[in-house]
Amino acid sequence: MRKSRFTEPQIVAVLKEVEAGIPVADVLRKAGISRATFFKW
Repeated sequence: MRKSRFTEPQIVAVLKEVEAGIPVADVLRKAGISRATFFKW
């Protein structure tokens, strides 16, 4: 299996930002990830 570019704490931080009410598009742009990657998480 391929190694992820993101660590588990980074993934959790992105998910918590979205839960806090920040728009998904803004979080994705800041983190540098695609919508597909976000929704796979």
